[in-house]
Amino acid sequence: MQPKNPLDWMLSEALDSLTRADRLRQQFGRQEACWEPPIDVLETERELLILVALPGVNPDNVETVIHDGVLVISGQRTLPSELRNARIHRLELPQGRFERRIALPLGRYAISRFVMDGCVALRLAKS
Repeated sequence: MQPKNPLDWMLSEALDSLTRADRLRQQFGRQEACWEPPIDVLETERELLILVALPGVNPDNVETVIHDGVLVISGQRTLPSELRNARIHRLELPQGRFERRIALPLGRYAISRFVMDGCVALRLAKS
């Protein structure tokens, strides 16, 4: 086994430190820590369809605002009250405040929300 090259080791450590610092900046740069749900964005001639992976979140509890050409999707995902005292063996679905920002093509949109295959779906009708 050959000893590690000190220059490679230092570069690797520096990159790891920068990655950790960027994660901390992103997490604490906002007023409240939040997570970003994964999305799919599809477009037809008449609408944009955005599928947001938010299992267990009521679409009526999802806030949607368009500001300066950016769609902001936000809300809260929490455990149901009847499960708050349960023993947790694994909790992989994120909990707490979420926010996702999506730059939109220029235009005017009418937003409607519904559930589709376990996702909160947003239909942005072009006008």
